[in-house]
Parts: sequence; C-alpha cells; structure tokens
Amino acid sequence: MIKTRISRALRSIGLLQAFDGLNFWLERRKNKASNKGFLIKYPNVALPPDYLMYESFQLNYNKYYLESLESAQWISSLANQYIDLVGAKILDWGCGPGRVIRHMKEVIGAECELHGTDYNKSSIEWCNKNLQGINFNLNGIEAKLPYSNNTFDLIYGISIFTHLSEEKHFEWYEELYRILGVNGIMILTTQGDNFKIKLSEDELENYESGALVVRGNVKEGHRTYSAFQPKSFMESLFSNARIESHVVRNQIPGRALPQDVWIVRKT
Repeated sequence: MIKTRISRALRSIGLLQAFDGLNFWLERRKNKASNKGFLIKYPNVALPPDYLMYESFQLNYNKYYLESLESAQWISSLANQYIDLVGAKILDWGCGPGRVIRHMKEVIGAECELHGTDYNKSSIEWCNKNLQGINFNLNGIEAKLPYSNNTFDLIYGISIFTHLSEEKHFEWYEELYRILGVNGIMILTTQGDNFKIKLSEDELENYESGALVVRGNVKEGHRTYSAFQPKSFMESLFSNARIESHVVRNQIPGRALPQDVWIVRKT
C-alpha cells in the first residue's frame, strides 16, 4: 500500500515516468545473480538491452525467454481451438523486443507467416537485427497499420490495451478489426476483476459502473500508463464481433496478477 501511495503521488505531479528509472535500476540489481546464471546456461540466446526488456516486461532473463516460450505455447493452444494455425498469418500487436513472437515458429511450425508491430523504435530495430524469419513494423501511437484489409488469421495483444486511453481502445480495436480476416480471431488480455484490489475507492466505483479506469499523466503506451477494463466496457468495445470466450484466470503463486483473456472472432 505504501508503494501504491507513492506511485499515485508521483503520478499526480507528473514524475512517475521519471521515477520509473529508479525502479529499473532496483530491478537490475535484484535480478543480477539470476540473469548472470542465465547467461552462463544459455550463452547463445540473443537478449535485448536491459531497459527494452524492462520497459515491455520484466528485467529477468529467465522470465523473458523461458516463460515467454510458455506464453507462445499458451496462445497457440487457445488459438487452435478456433482456427487452423498451419500456414496462418499471425500478428503480434505490441510485440516489444520479440519475447513471444520469437518462439512462434518453434511452437506452431515453419509454415506460419509471422508479423510483429510496436511503437518503440528501439525494440523494432533490435528485433529486425536479431530475430530472423519475422516481419517487423514500427507503428505510432495512432491506430494506423500498413496491412491490407482482412490480412491476418490471428492477432494477439498481450497487455497492450492496458496502456491505452479510452479513445485509443476504440481506435485501435477498429484498426485491428480491419486487418483481421473474416472468421479470424483476436486474443487480447486486459486488467479485469483480478485488479480491483489495486483500485482506489473512487476508481473502484467507476469500474463497477462499467467505466474504463485510466491512470495517465505519463506518456500513453508506456508501462506506467495503466488502464483497467470492466467486463461491460469490453463487451461494448467488441460489439461488432462474436465473443468466443472471456476468462478471468486464477492467480498462480509466485506470479503477477493474471489478466483477463478475451477471444473474439470477426464474423
């Protein structure tokens, strides 16, 4: 609770994003021994610079590489319930430094066509230099992508809506829907009911009324920009698609609060 109060105070005066640099240094120090052990065990694994990893995920090499393989397997298992992934065209929306998409050919098979897009120029430059056989695109915060209508069979975005304003929720969903093929699916995660324990009384009241709760006053899209999505808000967002599944996951001991999973189909 003390950390939460400090975070709110820094956000209110516009210093939270700057203060996040200190947290990066603390995380680097905390994970120093573990990360050194990873480098000894996996000397040939290409890893992005520490801050790129931290900004998009966590500064822990084991989690970035090994848990992200688990994430790729999880996304594949979900998608396979609804579409055939053999030879599928797949987009990782908000791919960051490639932590999930780098594993997809191993998980799905070499026949799939992989694309990743992100607004972080450094992440896309690193991906282009280090991850072969994947097509990467640099986008802006504006909802505009260079793909034709109905291009992809699968689009997934892991904790991307969680860093966007209400306006960008609707703009980006419209753009993703445009490039998703008919009968294609999106797999998207959000900060749902599991995160109510993190909300203030005022935020919780708004959340329970069905309103999106946004903590801004930092650069939109940055890890310190945070949005919390009640079920009714997401149902409204997906009103032109078929919601195949909405799952509120149980927490796994030792891991972060799990986000909700939404699987929607373009009809």
